[in-house]
Amino acid sequence: MKVTQAEFVISAVGPDQYPEDALPEIGLAGRSNVGKSSLINRMINRKNLARTSSTPGKTQHLNYYRINEELYFVDFPGYGYAKVSKTQRQVWGKMIEKYLLEREPLKLVLLIVDLRHPPTKDDEMMYDWLKHYDIPICVVATKADKIPKSRWQKHVKQMKECLALRKTDAFVMYSSETGLGKEELWAHIESIAGLQQADTIQPDSEQTAE
Repeated sequence: MKVTQAEFVISAVGPDQYPEDALPEIGLAGRSNVGKSSLINRMINRKNLARTSSTPGKTQHLNYYRINEELYFVDFPGYGYAKVSKTQRQVWGKMIEKYLLEREPLKLVLLIVDLRHPPTKDDEMMYDWLKHYDIPICVVATKADKIPKSRWQKHVKQMKECLALRKTDAFVMYSSETGLGKEELWAHIESIAGLQQADTIQPDSEQTAE
């Protein structure tokens, strides 16, 4: 997708604040500081529309970004940050669960994981929860630039095996630094969102090092 327009719309805390224009929505879930904001900025060719932070737990709402007047990225609060109070985590959890189960424009959830490390227990729980409710998932393994190309496939295999990835779920190896995987991810998003007739990524295919 050629992004010509991107804007932050709202930090929503409930359905009464969600946009009502029925554009397709793509959710972004992942642990705190996994790089969701950096991924958004790279995908839309902006340096700081989605503000990055070295402070885990900064995102506390559903942050809506409208792209080309065609779809939204919806950035979820990061999970797995111990210093956020249990009460606050419960509030976030209920908000996100309600959104995931009831939000009709939601077309796909990007589960952002760190390719350098095995999935955390929180990553596994999120994936299993989405799978249980049959919510379309694309696992995006970022920070690929931090790993030598010769080790990419070892880490991809580990990621897929730990999550017990379904055949129907797409997997994209990604780097916000180099742009690796950007076009593949956009093609999948556009197809799932009904924006074009592109083929989706083959879920069981693996990118090879060049």
